[in-house]
Amino acid sequence: MSDVENSPELKAESHSDQGGPSSHHEKSQSTEASHQDLQCLPSPGVSSLADVSPSPSDEFTGLLSLPWEVLSQIASHLPADFVVNVLPNVCHALGNVVKDRTAWQLRAQRLLGSQARYPVGPRDDFDWVTACLELEQLLTCWIGDDHHVARRIQRLEDEEGVARPDEEPVAEGEEDGGDVERVGVAAQEDDFGEDEAIEVGIEDENIQVPEDQLERLRQEFEEGLMRNAQRNNIRIDGPQLGDHNYHLNDLAEPGNERQEPNSLSPSTELECITLPSDHISYINSVLLLGGEGKLCATASRDWNVKLWDLQAGSNGALLHTLRKPGDFNSHKGWVWCLASQGPLLASGSFDSTVRLWDLQASGAERGLIRTGTAVLCLSCQTDMLLAGTFDKRVSMYDTRAAVPLIKSVRLHGNAVMCLAADDKYVISGSKDSTVVVYDRRAGKSLKKIQVRSYLLSMSYSGCEIWAGDNSGKLHSFSLQAGTLKPLSQFDVGHTAVVTGIHRSPGSLYSCSSDGTVKVHIPCGPPRTLSTLHHRAAVHGLSVEAGVLAVASGDMFGCVEVWRHRN
Repeated sequence: MSDVENSPELKAESHSDQGGPSSHHEKSQSTEASHQDLQCLPSPGVSSLADVSPSPSDEFTGLLSLPWEVLSQIASHLPADFVVNVLPNVCHALGNVVKDRTAWQLRAQRLLGSQARYPVGPRDDFDWVTACLELEQLLTCWIGDDHHVARRIQRLEDEEGVARPDEEPVAEGEEDGGDVERVGVAAQEDDFGEDEAIEVGIEDENIQVPEDQLERLRQEFEEGLMRNAQRNNIRIDGPQLGDHNYHLNDLAEPGNERQEPNSLSPSTELECITLPSDHISYINSVLLLGGEGKLCATASRDWNVKLWDLQAGSNGALLHTLRKPGDFNSHKGWVWCLASQGPLLASGSFDSTVRLWDLQASGAERGLIRTGTAVLCLSCQTDMLLAGTFDKRVSMYDTRAAVPLIKSVRLHGNAVMCLAADDKYVISGSKDSTVVVYDRRAGKSLKKIQVRSYLLSMSYSGCEIWAGDNSGKLHSFSLQAGTLKPLSQFDVGHTAVVTGIHRSPGSLYSCSSDGTVKVHIPCGPPRTLSTLHHRAAVHGLSVEAGVLAVASGDMFGCVEVWRHRN
């Protein structure tokens, strides 16, 4: 716990905010001075707002005596990162802003507009805080300043219209003769309610406060926070507080033409580096490692896996070509896929093996798993490694055991092209155009769904699964209590196979062999913020800590890395 939270004067204030009597009846002169800094709003301003809602404390007449709704309204104009990382260090009362679920839902609605269906999947247990943090970062990096954000979101919302032409309701059923499920926008709204969660508490939050007075309160609130942070040696990095206020109702400046989404360049917040060319064939897979986007692994048809330091020099540097001592290459065939968990890196190859590498030992070989057929996809969990193979099977391995194979199950009628998993379920997509959810604990398949095109890439987080198919479409599914349900199919503009996809609560990335990488808001339908064009096919992408790595090129593979400028 920080020194600020442990200070007796702030504990007294926090206790008073919760309605209980303060244990400090008499305060020292230093305590009064400390409280004076927190009273960053004058009494006249407070009295004019006193009728809005009951005051949380009758003892104070400064910042903390404001109605909770006003504090929440002011905080909604601060960057999400500031609200999460700084306010809790000022005092407990302001830290409670982070726990206000409705306020975060309203923030997301303000960022995306009222027409956006967000999230696409279930709202139960949705991580609104992470979503808002990622949304603000995504908009800042891939659009730019406040005015560009407002104009772009407004334009996308206007173009979207009521019909949502780029969203197709899907008709999908179980392969074993089950009833066809009619799903899509209508089914989604029936299940979860149209704007169900977002509308909760809106009337309570719409406090009628004059705009000029609200702006003055916000400015004085920021100044008080900055003074208190400086006094307590709290470091506040990054842009000023007002730099991330995205308002969808801001009007575009007359005469300023907007760029089309597919021609937009990322903002100056980002820089792009190209790793030195070291592979001599196609790079099939790229994977960011370590949780901070500082390391990168690449897998190529030149039979090698390479490890890169993205922080070295101006364009990164090669650390190691991973191989067993005495071997010339990492594998004896095309290296097709990568997966990692902690210090373990796994590579799957057409040579019918999965090789394990120890990142803590300079990439030394840690083990070898023989699969008997080409490995097309991998998923690494804390207790298990999963492999999807050409022989229509999903195999589960314990990488610590002398005999690593735990179980191998045939779930499909053709090659397994993509995998996603957590500690309960395995979701697999196959070239037979089916998607299967498998219960790891029960050891049985729970459901098989037939889709229109086969899936080649998949991303799973929370209760949502997003996948890309061989026709360039994106598919969304929900998974709750083992029940897999198709939601919608989206056309986002890809014209060929979707080779990679990454979805998190506040971001969506997709890439295709048509040579494009698209950055989207993960709503229904997705709103494309930016499109990166490449001369050759894009074979894969990886996203970690706001860093985007893209593998593209023909005979001599290329890896581009988009990241925040230092």
